[in-house]
Amino acid sequence: MARIVCFGEILLRLSAPGRELLLQTPTLQTHVGGAEANVAVSLARFGHDARMVSFLPDNTLGESARGELRRHGVETTFVEHAAGRMGLYFLTPGAGQRAADIIYDRTASAFANIPATDWRAALNGADWLHISGITPALNATTTDATLGAMQAARAAGVKVSFDSNFRAKLWEARGDDPRPTLNALFADADLLFAEARDIGLATGERAANADEAAAIAFKRYPNLQRIASTTRTIVSADHNDLGGVMHTRTTATRSPARAVIGIVDRIGGGDAFAAGLLHGLVTGSTEQHALDFAVAAAALKHYIPGDFNLATVADVDFFLSNSGSDVRR
Repeated sequence: MARIVCFGEILLRLSAPGRELLLQTPTLQTHVGGAEANVAVSLARFGHDARMVSFLPDNTLGESARGELRRHGVETTFVEHAAGRMGLYFLTPGAGQRAADIIYDRTASAFANIPATDWRAALNGADWLHISGITPALNATTTDATLGAMQAARAAGVKVSFDSNFRAKLWEARGDDPRPTLNALFADADLLFAEARDIGLATGERAANADEAAAIAFKRYPNLQRIASTTRTIVSADHNDLGGVMHTRTTATRSPARAVIGIVDRIGGGDAFAAGLLHGLVTGSTEQHALDFAVAAAALKHYIPGDFNLATVADVDFFLSNSGSDVRR
C-alpha cells in the first residue's frame, strides 16, 4: 500500500432532502466533503495510508469534520486550526431533466487564507501528492499554496496527481483569468485528470477529442506522464453512461461506458475515479485494469449518498465481476 497526501479544503455540504429544491422545506442534510478529502477517504477505504493536509476552524464544525475523516481511516495530523469559518456549499439535487445546482459559500474560510505549511514534514514518506484545481480557484493565496505544494513534492521526489476540477463559478467570483494558473499547475503534474476542454483552456489550443488533447499536453508539459478522465453521457440526472480514457506518452487505454441508472448521489464521482486510478497505479495493476477499476469505483459512488465513496476494494472487484446487484452471501 502507498502513502498518498491530499491537500485541499474540507467542506460541509448542506443539501435539500430527497429531490426537493433548496429550502423547499426548512430542512437541510449535512455531509462532510471536498474534492481532496473525498479522494483521501476513498484511498483509506482501499487500504492506503491517506494523509490530509488542510485547515479548519477551531469550533464544533471543524472538529466534527476532522472526526469524520478520522472515522474513515484518514490521517489528520496535518489538519490544523486557523482563523476563519467553515467552508460551505449548498446542493440542490437534480431529478430527471432538472440539473443539480451548487452554491458556494467559502469566502473568509479557515482554509482561504492558508498559513505556511511545513511540506517537508507533511510529505515525509509520501509516494504521491494529490491536489485539485478547486484550491487555486479560491484566491491568490491558495494559488500560491497550491504551486508551493506541488513544487515541494517535485523537489522531494514525490509524484504529483493533479485533478483540473475546473469550477467556473469559483473563477468568476474570483474575477481572474484561470489560464495562466492552470498552465503553471499542469506543468508540475505527473498524472493529470483533465478532459479535452480543460487542456484547451490551459494551453489555448483547441482539440477535437481526447487523443488530440493528450498530444498537445504531452508536448507542452515534459513532466507529465499520464492523462486520465471519465467519459460521461448524461441521459438524465438519474441515468448517466460512464466510461474512462487514459493516455500515456505511448499508449491510449479506454474503458467502455457503463449504464449508471437510478443515481442516488453523483457528487464525488470524479474523486472516486481519481482515487480508483491512483489505487490501480500504486498497486501495479495493468493500465487496463487500473482504468476499469477507476471507472467501476466512480460508478459505485453514484449509488452512495454523500460526498465520500465508501466502497472497498472488495466492493469494486465484485462490481467488476459482472455479478450486478446480486446479494453477496
